[in-house]
Amino acid sequence: MTLVGELHESLGATYRERGDRRIVAHYGRPERTHRAVRNGVGVIEMGYGVIVVEGDDRVDFVDNAVSNRVPVDDGAGRYAVLCDPQGAIRTDMYAYNAGERLLVFTPPETVAEVVEDWQDKTFIQDVTLRDASDDFGVFGVHGPQSTEKVASVLNHAGAPEPALTFVRGSMADVGVTVIATDAPTGEEGYEVVCAASEAETVLDTLLTRGNPAVPVGYDTWDSLTLEAGTPLFESELRGRVPNVCGIRNAIDFDKGCFVGQEVVSRVENRGRPSARLVGFRPDALPDAGAAVLDIGGDGEEIGEVTRAVDAPSVGGPAALAAVPYDLDATDLAVRVDGDAVPAERVALPFVEGSARSARVPTYPADD
Repeated sequence: MTLVGELHESLGATYRERGDRRIVAHYGRPERTHRAVRNGVGVIEMGYGVIVVEGDDRVDFVDNAVSNRVPVDDGAGRYAVLCDPQGAIRTDMYAYNAGERLLVFTPPETVAEVVEDWQDKTFIQDVTLRDASDDFGVFGVHGPQSTEKVASVLNHAGAPEPALTFVRGSMADVGVTVIATDAPTGEEGYEVVCAASEAETVLDTLLTRGNPAVPVGYDTWDSLTLEAGTPLFESELRGRVPNVCGIRNAIDFDKGCFVGQEVVSRVENRGRPSARLVGFRPDALPDAGAAVLDIGGDGEEIGEVTRAVDAPSVGGPAALAAVPYDLDATDLAVRVDGDAVPAERVALPFVEGSARSARVPTYPADD
């Protein structure tokens, strides 16, 4: 549930549900907001689940579970996934070393499952963990002017760099942690973390003090991240092997055993997965799950759309789709309302912004 509902409502928010959380869909005219972020800076309340992991074995415990190295230094973070034994992604996450504890940010719909699973495995190590989602406010600041925005309101620290490092400072006399993101919107970006009790003050500061910023909802987040070629958990990652998703930044192929590692390594050692994520420009907007068709052959279904939006910076529909890795057909279509609508395959990202998303799918043959 949003921590600052009254402030959102004063800005004209419309809501939707994500997991068991109520999040802002938009504040009216999401396409206009999208363009404002591409040209300036926007602020969004992030709907994360947050896990606090403490104890002497906290780093080793999480590191043994996830696909990437958990940082050992205070002020550093890492993107990773948690897989099942068959190598399918159960959740993605960002793990940050905050000194005496780790903060793990997950999609809100997976946090309870991860906490329950990890608690069952803590009995042989010095580890305690809890769902702390209600303890923190997290606000994303994204756009080509986001560094200037953060600098205009952050005291006692400078904007952090490189990606997934953080600094501690204050905004309007409220203690905050500011994280440099890995550019999921294709723009420079930061996340500002504060105590839940101070969330309204921090959001108001980000919107009204210092350099100008616009409020952003998840409808705009979806279009920004799709244009940036960023796979998201619910639409692209859930249930797929990470090799298929091309999120090589989430995998340390040399780190040794983690749940599902045998499958992930076997796929990697083959040189290529069975499928991959690609970009399409269809002539009309398909639904998620719509079939991708090879109309230059016999019209067979060869893949499916994972997510599609009317992309303001592209000037029409744009989609991500999962297709066979070796697909060489060029006469393609997607199914829209029962019809085969022509679709052009395009390189990702759709839009080159002020930064490149670290999650743009890449594959061994692309390296």
